[in-house]
Amino acid sequence: MEMHQVVDMDHIASLIAAQKTLPGALLPILHAIQESAGYIPSESVPMIAQELNLSRAEVHGVISFYHYFRQHPAGRHVVQICRAEACQARGSAALEAHAKTVLDCDFHGTAKDGEFSLEAVYCLGQCACGPAIMINDELHARVSHGKLDRLLQAKRGAS
Repeated sequence: MEMHQVVDMDHIASLIAAQKTLPGALLPILHAIQESAGYIPSESVPMIAQELNLSRAEVHGVISFYHYFRQHPAGRHVVQICRAEACQARGSAALEAHAKTVLDCDFHGTAKDGEFSLEAVYCLGQCACGPAIMINDELHARVSHGKLDRLLQAKRGAS
């Protein structure tokens, strides 16, 4: 399923205008846009560049450098898997491989049905009880393959 989302560019312009005078305004602008739209629409890049007197390449470089910023709409649910050392030591690499297989997408991707996006994070603060994941804003620790499957199924049923 290909996802199309209408973005209110007038609203994006107002977000840029509200933040553009801040010191180091680019990051606050990008955060505000993603908070509002769920991602950074490509149409907003020229607007940001013009308002901040930056090149489009500079704006795009920041967006693509930080994994937090999405360049496409996310799925209905965002699954974040911790890849920090403590979770790696407790099996997050195998959990990551399982999640990629089950969702049929890689990190920074979205499942074909649009239900789940998969993201890597580098600490969820659950170092003693990893591997840890977060689905939307819900933190889960000691996540096995079976537990991940049950959590995903519960989210599918709740949609």
